[in-house]
Amino acid sequence: MSFTQQELADPELSGSEPDLADDGPPRTGFFRASGRASGRRSTSRGWKFWVGIGICAFFAVLAVIAPFLVPNPNQSSPVGLQPPSAEHWFGTTNIGQDVLGQVIAGTTGSVVIGVVAGAITVLLSMIFGIGGAFLGGIWDNLSSLVSNVFLVIPGLPLLIIVTDYVESRDIIVISVVIALVSWAGAARVLRAQTLSVRSRDYVDAARVASESNWRIMLREILPNLMPIIASQFVFGALGAILAEAGLSFLGLGAPGGKSWGSILFFAQNAQAITLGAWWWFVPPGLCIAILGAALGLINFSIDERINPRLRTAAIVKHARRKGATA
Repeated sequence: MSFTQQELADPELSGSEPDLADDGPPRTGFFRASGRASGRRSTSRGWKFWVGIGICAFFAVLAVIAPFLVPNPNQSSPVGLQPPSAEHWFGTTNIGQDVLGQVIAGTTGSVVIGVVAGAITVLLSMIFGIGGAFLGGIWDNLSSLVSNVFLVIPGLPLLIIVTDYVESRDIIVISVVIALVSWAGAARVLRAQTLSVRSRDYVDAARVASESNWRIMLREILPNLMPIIASQFVFGALGAILAEAGLSFLGLGAPGGKSWGSILFFAQNAQAITLGAWWWFVPPGLCIAILGAALGLINFSIDERINPRLRTAAIVKHARRKGATA
């Protein structure tokens, strides 16, 4: 999700225009889109969100029940490199391991890495972005300095170096490392939005009423930033899954831990492409692509709610289509 400097500086362009409701502080366009005024429009655009949620829910359930479906994904058979058949739906590897079982078992590792890395990314971006911008002064300067340092460092080389020097590379460690090198961009976006929200009239009214900083943060500022935070979590999870697949493909993934990236790594080492064993690398690659597309659809649907340009374009397009039909 991208914002121009004008969108970040101007609250009218940032998608957080105030609502005229009398029962609370202004709400962002994401929450207003669920109201009566936009209920008819959201029906035609909501397919992205629901399709993405459905695919993600499927993989999440599969990740939970994977240990029960495939207790031993490393079990081998006498004959290797067998194409898909009734006995082995996705074929077998060079040592006779069932590819379907490995893909199901690898779902757990990939989903856990995405969720953990996305959560840590959001947490760090909230601390350095929202916290620094709300407190201001030296805290804002220090948080901006730290985030700027992480922004100028190339992400992939830093990720490879840190992962290579980590002694214990399990799934959680890989998730933490990925989150540590990818949170700075989200922090900058949240900082800009916090600077815009904290200057609103209802925040000034809360200060005049002698409300504490924690209460202002939790009740006045965070509710207006939740759409962006949700989008940053989805984007962080997507980036973490792709980064883990890249690290595993380079041999820097969790040793012995099954994930879709590790399946691609072993397939590449065994020269599956040269041998024509497409059934070995296509299923895990397709799973990464499908899950990535689902997370992208969710992110696009959130972006349509909080980005006024996309929201206006969708309204105009819907009106033209309705006029052409009439």
